[in-house]
Amino acid sequence: MNVPGYRDIPIESWDPAAPADPGEAEDFLRQCYTENLRLGPVEPRLAIVRAQIAATGTYVHTTEELAYGAKLAWRNASRCIGRLYWRSLVVLDRRRARTADDIFSLLVNHLQTAGDGPLRPVISVFAPAQPGQPYARVWNEQLIRYAGYRGADGSSMGDPRQERFTEAMRGYGWRGKGDQFDVLPLAIETPAEGVRLYELPERAIREVPLTHPEYGWFAELGLRWHAVPAISNMRLTIGGVHYPLAPFNGWYLGTEIGARNLADTDRYDMLPTVAARMGLDMSRESTLWRDRALVELNRAVLHSFEGAGIKMSDHHTESHRFLKHLSNEERAGRRVPADWTWIVPPMSGGITPVFHRYYDEMDLRPAFYLDQEAALLAREGCPVRRTR
Repeated sequence: MNVPGYRDIPIESWDPAAPADPGEAEDFLRQCYTENLRLGPVEPRLAIVRAQIAATGTYVHTTEELAYGAKLAWRNASRCIGRLYWRSLVVLDRRRARTADDIFSLLVNHLQTAGDGPLRPVISVFAPAQPGQPYARVWNEQLIRYAGYRGADGSSMGDPRQERFTEAMRGYGWRGKGDQFDVLPLAIETPAEGVRLYELPERAIREVPLTHPEYGWFAELGLRWHAVPAISNMRLTIGGVHYPLAPFNGWYLGTEIGARNLADTDRYDMLPTVAARMGLDMSRESTLWRDRALVELNRAVLHSFEGAGIKMSDHHTESHRFLKHLSNEERAGRRVPADWTWIVPPMSGGITPVFHRYYDEMDLRPAFYLDQEAALLAREGCPVRRTR
């Protein structure tokens, strides 16, 4: 089954010059009004939307439509295991913001809304793309990412995944601290101002120093991670209207940090360091030193976030919650799109309940999409030709 967005099947390309699809608009509005009877009959609304599309090539969502459409996009996110909470998404309507200064201020507000106090799932939806017109966007893949530096001797500091983006930001005049956890600036592009860089204030960056429940030496590694995973370069599409700037966050699954960000060999690659400090036999793979170090690294992440009072879930608990979501949706008569390769956690997958079943692969909308251009921009930090 070749479903766009699953495994190695690219998503369908988006043409920013194309008008809104009246059929997709109707499908969304009928679903929205059917699931929210308090909004009243849909036919009068459909007549207005059809007229707007005929006159302008697009239409304007009401506040209620925008909010529910964003929640449906989360419900349809095939790679997310945490969809049990889709109804709790806080939707911030930021469609009036136009300048880079305004956008930056609202992005800071987003991080504070999500991270001050108990973590909350939040999305900030900025102005939609108009057919054939330039649009605002953030180049960064997440609102908070750590810089990566490559020394002249080939040594690495920080996050290797971000080395090219970091170098591009330095080309724009940014000068970081050059340490392991140096927060990158936000690169905000608007049609009128081009790209401008902004440093996030400390009040917007909630971080957790990592310690271990048993190993006192773990704190000496100087590891830490930020609390709010806010994805900022995915396009939100609702009923044929596209929102290129719609950053959203939930909260971390422990393995995202402990089994990927800090463990992957092309990221912080901490397993050899942890294994050495544990005194493990690293002479051959069959000692399973990587597995033992991975468990302790993940224990440290979960222990530290819990100690800091910051919401985080472990992969076993969240796997059971995802099955609860599947059950809820089944009772509601809805199928759940899910990508097995993302739903199964990157650690101990075979002993989680999500491993032992198949899932429906479907491209349901509303949805979030990572366009090839946006992905390239987040890696390279350089503008590319855009189709108008």
